[in-house]
Amino acid sequence: MALEILAITTAIIFFLLGIAGTIVPMLPGPPLVWAGMLAYGFIAGFEGLSVTFFLLQGILVLATVGVDYLTTALGTRYFGGSRLAFWGATLGLILGLILFNLPGLLIGTFTGAIAGELLHENNLRQAVSAGVGAVVGFLGGIPFKIFLEIIMIIWFFLTI
Repeated sequence: MALEILAITTAIIFFLLGIAGTIVPMLPGPPLVWAGMLAYGFIAGFEGLSVTFFLLQGILVLATVGVDYLTTALGTRYFGGSRLAFWGATLGLILGLILFNLPGLLIGTFTGAIAGELLHENNLRQAVSAGVGAVVGFLGGIPFKIFLEIIMIIWFFLTI
């Protein structure tokens, strides 16, 4: 009984950190949710948790991570940005996060999209619009990512 309480408590801590990491992307949100399930399995003996369960949850993790790229691309395109603006936003997102943490994430996404759009078409107004679209798209994906993580967590508790 004490081992199961430890296992569930550990999983819940990972779940909370994962959701927090989705909102404040300094932690790898979806992988932490998956790791919580894995930690539970190691502590509780994997009873009721099959390889198929973990593989399907892993697919959901990949889908959740892919939402960042998809919503950034959609936001950039919706605001008239080019493919170069999207790639600039993606590179800016990664570099901004590494160099400047959370503020760098948004600033990097914005400036990366602007730089990419300026390489594509030398129009500052269009480039700024693409930058805004990239940030709006990225931020717009957060609720969907949280929704997918909640589905993962509910599925976990229904399974155990």
